[in-house]
Amino acid sequence: MKNLLLTLAILFSGVMMAQDAKPTFEKEGNSIKGTYFYENGEIRQQGFYNKEGKLHGEWKSYDLSGKKIAMGQYNNGAKTGKWFFWKGEKLSEVNYSDNSIASVTTWSNKSDVVVNYEQ
Repeated sequence: MKNLLLTLAILFSGVMMAQDAKPTFEKEGNSIKGTYFYENGEIRQQGFYNKEGKLHGEWKSYDLSGKKIAMGQYNNGAKTGKWFFWKGEKLSEVNYSDNSIASVTTWSNKSDVVVNYEQ
């Protein structure tokens, strides 16, 4: 009986922690790794902050089931370089310059069509 109560207590505490949607922050070198969660415990976003508290380095976003939906880089709070966004059967590559969209290319698994947009 004691083992059963202990097992139930452990399971209950695990479920309660999985439902805690508060972000976590961990020091990694000179950066802080931030992880944000959905109510179901899945990771929503994960990335890094520099010592000034600005977004810096790689960031990833996930949907409710844990599938990656976005990935890119920040440089001192500004989006930079290539960002990738997945939506259904489409993949979009967005190129940033000076924190603004410079071009967008979209691919689709359902066709051989590539749509390219440049400013």
